[in-house]
Amino acid sequence: MLWIILAVVVLLLLFLVLSYNRLVKLRNRIANAWAQIDVQLRRRYDLIPNLVETVKGYAKHEKSTFEAVTQARANAINAQGVVAQAEAENQITGALKSLFAVAEAYPDLKANQNFLQLQEELTSTEGRIAYARQFYNDAVLQLNTKVQSFPSNVIANMFGFREHEYFEADDTSRGPVSVQF
Repeated sequence: MLWIILAVVVLLLLFLVLSYNRLVKLRNRIANAWAQIDVQLRRRYDLIPNLVETVKGYAKHEKSTFEAVTQARANAINAQGVVAQAEAENQITGALKSLFAVAEAYPDLKANQNFLQLQEELTSTEGRIAYARQFYNDAVLQLNTKVQSFPSNVIANMFGFREHEYFEADDTSRGPVSVQF
């Protein structure tokens, strides 16, 4: 009888340790995913001033568009937390759509090698950001499922694991951009 009780206690302890370690792994995956988003966003922030200056050379009278892109970049750099960062990134996405719409109006600019290279790098970076956001949201989904599911939710509550927020786009960044000249 003692062996059975000992075996049950060992199995419970093993379950506790494995569940705890799984939660830690998921929490760390979320931290890593957020760091990867941050890396790609920093790359984007570095590219934006170069792109803006290149377009400015061709479209000097589109001042409001350049100011919107610059302001959106500044807001994104200073954003804290997932929700604030997502909102700021949505502003950048909208501002960049406007900037590319302005660039379309200038045939010489569309053929400029510097502009084309910057546009390609920014497009590539946008793809990396989208992938990093998806990876982050997948990691959040896994952790949130464990935090909410029985019996891992008992262990999560015991050790203070909590749900994380998803990185979501707002409605305005999902729609088309309207540019008027």
